[in-house]
Amino acid sequence: MDHSQQSALVNASYPKLIFAGLATIYFVWIAYDPLAGSFLDLVDLGIHETGHFVFAPFGEFMGFAGGSLFQIIMPAAFVGYFIWKHSYYSAAIVLFWVGQSILNVFVYAQDAVTMLLPLVGGGIHDWNWMLERLGWLSYTKSIAGMIRLIGTFTIFIAAILSIYFAFNSPVDEYEEI
Repeated sequence: MDHSQQSALVNASYPKLIFAGLATIYFVWIAYDPLAGSFLDLVDLGIHETGHFVFAPFGEFMGFAGGSLFQIIMPAAFVGYFIWKHSYYSAAIVLFWVGQSILNVFVYAQDAVTMLLPLVGGGIHDWNWMLERLGWLSYTKSIAGMIRLIGTFTIFIAAILSIYFAFNSPVDEYEEI
């Protein structure tokens, strides 16, 4: 083991490294099987429904799109906050949530044709409504596939960054998680 490898091990925060490893395993599993769901799904649902109200003033289409947009924007805002506070490890950990939330949107988007998912209040299926208006309903599988790819990529980036910052963040300073 050379000096740089020894130095990296000395600077590593083992609790952060263990947490990053466990988060990586959990969220890669979600990327592998997004239909299985996660413990964040109910949080995502509340944020999604709030997004409809937040984006409603920008028109009917944005009101429908706002649920999915807001459910990605909210965890991304937390990532931005942690970056602003120079808490890069925390930003990387929250980035897992961004990826999971994108995969949650994938599950909803891929259901646009079959519409088998239960809807809150039995309302209109957002993705069916939006893709129908855009004339893209026949592209549902491709669109959902792109969303899944972005979510999975985001989770892999979170894994790499969280492990990197577990090795390269100050151990003696308080860092919010």
